[in-house]
Amino acid sequence: PPRILTLEEPVLHMDHCIAFAVHGNPAPTLHWLHNGQVLRETEIIRMEFYQQGEVSEGCLLFNKPTHYNNGNYTIVATNQLGSANQTIKGHFLEKPFPVVSGLFSFRMQYTHGFLCVDSKAFSFQVSIAVGLAAFACVLLVVLFIMINKYGRRSKFGMKG
Repeated sequence: PPRILTLEEPVLHMDHCIAFAVHGNPAPTLHWLHNGQVLRETEIIRMEFYQQGEVSEGCLLFNKPTHYNNGNYTIVATNQLGSANQTIKGHFLEKPFPVVSGLFSFRMQYTHGFLCVDSKAFSFQVSIAVGLAAFACVLLVVLFIMINKYGRRSKFGMKG
Protein backbone atom coordinates (compact mmCIF):
# COMPACT_ATOMS: atom_id res chain seq x y z
CA PRO A 1 0.00 0.00 0.00
CA PRO A 2 1.10 3.63 -0.41
CA ARG A 3 3.17 5.35 2.24
CA ILE A 4 3.73 9.10 2.49
CA LEU A 5 7.45 9.59 3.04
CA THR A 6 7.55 13.38 3.34
CA LEU A 7 5.15 16.28 3.38
CA GLU A 8 6.69 19.70 3.97
CA GLU A 9 5.28 23.11 4.85
CA PRO A 10 5.01 25.58 1.95
CA VAL A 11 8.22 27.28 0.85
CA LEU A 12 8.69 29.93 -1.81
CA HIS A 13 10.81 28.99 -4.81
CA MET A 14 9.47 30.28 -8.15
CA ASP A 15 5.98 29.53 -6.77
CA HIS A 16 5.01 28.44 -3.28
CA CYS A 17 5.53 24.69 -2.99
CA ILE A 18 4.24 22.02 -0.62
CA ALA A 19 6.82 19.30 -1.32
CA PHE A 20 5.90 15.64 -0.95
CA ALA A 21 7.23 12.15 -1.56
CA VAL A 22 5.01 9.05 -1.72
CA HIS A 23 6.09 5.40 -1.96
CA GLY A 24 3.84 2.73 -3.46
CA ASN A 25 3.83 -0.31 -5.71
CA PRO A 26 1.78 -0.21 -7.87
CA ALA A 27 2.14 3.54 -8.29
CA PRO A 28 -0.61 5.33 -6.35
CA THR A 29 -2.95 7.97 -7.69
CA LEU A 30 -2.61 11.27 -5.84
CA HIS A 31 -5.14 13.95 -5.03
CA TRP A 32 -5.39 16.79 -2.52
CA LEU A 33 -7.94 18.11 -0.04
CA HIS A 34 -8.11 21.70 1.20
CA ASN A 35 -9.81 21.93 4.61
CA GLY A 36 -11.46 18.55 3.94
CA GLN A 37 -12.83 19.49 0.49
CA VAL A 38 -11.50 18.09 -2.80
CA LEU A 39 -8.98 20.53 -4.25
CA ARG A 40 -9.35 21.13 -7.98
CA GLU A 41 -6.35 22.26 -9.97
CA THR A 42 -6.59 25.80 -11.39
CA GLU A 43 -4.24 28.37 -12.88
CA ILE A 44 -3.29 29.29 -9.31
CA ILE A 45 -2.96 25.81 -7.78
CA ARG A 46 -1.51 22.80 -9.57
CA MET A 47 0.36 19.60 -8.75
CA GLU A 48 3.59 18.59 -10.46
CA PHE A 49 5.40 15.33 -9.70
CA TYR A 50 7.58 12.70 -11.27
CA GLN A 51 7.80 8.97 -10.72
CA GLN A 52 11.21 7.53 -9.84
CA GLY A 53 10.88 3.79 -9.35
CA GLU A 54 8.33 3.24 -6.60
CA VAL A 55 8.55 6.83 -5.31
CA SER A 56 6.52 9.79 -6.54
CA GLU A 57 8.11 13.15 -5.67
CA GLY A 58 6.74 16.58 -6.40
CA CYS A 59 5.07 19.77 -5.29
CA LEU A 60 1.64 21.23 -4.88
CA LEU A 61 2.37 24.62 -6.47
CA PHE A 62 0.67 27.94 -5.68
CA ASN A 63 1.02 30.95 -7.99
CA LYS A 64 0.66 34.08 -5.81
CA PRO A 65 -1.57 32.62 -3.09
CA THR A 66 -3.67 34.85 -0.83
CA HIS A 67 -5.17 34.41 2.64
CA TYR A 68 -8.00 32.44 1.01
CA ASN A 69 -5.45 29.68 0.34
CA ASN A 70 -4.53 29.37 4.04
CA GLY A 71 -5.68 26.14 5.68
CA ASN A 72 -5.06 22.43 5.98
CA TYR A 73 -3.81 20.55 2.92
CA THR A 74 -4.14 16.78 2.85
CA ILE A 75 -2.45 14.54 0.30
CA VAL A 76 -4.30 11.29 -0.40
CA ALA A 77 -2.44 8.43 -2.10
CA THR A 78 -4.45 5.42 -3.27
CA ASN A 79 -3.63 2.18 -5.09
CA GLN A 80 -5.20 -1.31 -5.27
CA LEU A 81 -3.59 -2.29 -1.96
CA GLY A 82 -4.84 0.61 0.15
CA SER A 83 -4.53 4.31 0.76
CA ALA A 84 -2.63 6.76 2.92
CA ASN A 85 -3.08 10.42 3.74
CA GLN A 86 -1.25 13.13 5.64
CA THR A 87 -2.17 16.74 6.44
CA ILE A 88 -0.08 19.88 6.75
CA LYS A 89 -1.03 23.46 7.55
CA GLY A 90 -0.43 25.97 4.76
CA HIS A 91 -0.20 29.65 5.72
CA PHE A 92 0.52 32.16 2.95
CA LEU A 93 -0.80 35.63 3.87
CA GLU A 94 -2.51 37.33 6.80
CA LYS A 95 -6.13 38.37 6.37
CA PRO A 96 -6.21 42.08 5.47
CA PHE A 97 -7.64 44.62 7.91
CA PRO A 98 -11.38 45.27 7.35
CA VAL A 99 -11.17 49.04 8.06
CA VAL A 100 -8.65 51.60 6.82
CA SER A 101 -8.48 54.45 9.34
CA GLY A 102 -7.79 58.11 8.68
CA LEU A 103 -9.72 61.22 7.62
CA PHE A 104 -11.41 59.39 4.75
CA SER A 105 -11.77 55.89 6.12
CA PHE A 106 -14.13 53.38 4.58
CA ARG A 107 -14.90 49.71 4.99
CA MET A 108 -13.09 47.37 2.62
CA GLN A 109 -13.28 43.61 2.28
CA TYR A 110 -11.79 41.04 -0.03
CA THR A 111 -14.31 38.89 -1.85
CA HIS A 112 -12.95 36.13 -4.08
CA GLY A 113 -9.70 38.04 -4.64
CA PHE A 114 -11.39 41.39 -5.41
CA LEU A 115 -11.44 44.49 -3.23
CA CYS A 116 -14.98 45.57 -2.36
CA VAL A 117 -15.90 48.88 -0.70
CA ASP A 118 -18.91 49.69 1.50
CA SER A 119 -20.76 51.94 -0.97
CA LYS A 120 -22.73 54.09 1.53
CA ALA A 121 -19.71 55.14 3.55
CA PHE A 122 -17.63 55.54 0.42
CA SER A 123 -20.20 57.79 -1.36
CA PHE A 124 -20.57 59.96 1.75
CA GLN A 125 -16.82 60.41 2.01
CA VAL A 126 -16.52 61.14 -1.71
CA SER A 127 -19.18 63.85 -1.36
CA ILE A 128 -17.22 65.42 1.53
CA ALA A 129 -14.02 65.33 -0.54
CA VAL A 130 -15.77 66.91 -3.55
CA GLY A 131 -17.27 69.62 -1.31
CA LEU A 132 -13.88 70.45 0.19
CA ALA A 133 -12.29 70.57 -3.26
CA ALA A 134 -15.05 72.90 -4.56
CA PHE A 135 -14.61 75.18 -1.55
CA ALA A 136 -10.84 75.32 -2.14
CA CYS A 137 -11.39 76.19 -5.83
CA VAL A 138 -13.82 79.02 -4.98
CA LEU A 139 -11.39 80.37 -2.38
CA LEU A 140 -8.53 80.33 -4.91
CA VAL A 141 -10.64 82.15 -7.52
CA VAL A 142 -11.63 84.86 -5.00
CA LEU A 143 -8.00 85.32 -3.96
CA PHE A 144 -6.92 85.55 -7.60
CA ILE A 145 -9.53 88.25 -8.34
CA MET A 146 -8.59 90.25 -5.24
CA ILE A 147 -4.88 90.11 -6.06
CA ASN A 148 -5.53 91.27 -9.64
CA LYS A 149 -7.88 94.08 -8.58
CA TYR A 150 -6.12 95.48 -5.53
CA GLY A 151 -2.61 94.27 -6.07
CA ARG A 152 -1.75 96.36 -9.13
CA ARG A 153 1.21 98.45 -8.12
CA SER A 154 3.24 100.14 -10.75
CA LYS A 155 6.89 99.26 -11.18
CA PHE A 156 9.54 101.65 -9.88
CA GLY A 157 6.89 103.86 -8.21
CA MET A 158 5.81 105.44 -11.50
CA LYS A 159 2.25 106.48 -12.03
CA GLY A 160 0.78 105.85 -15.40
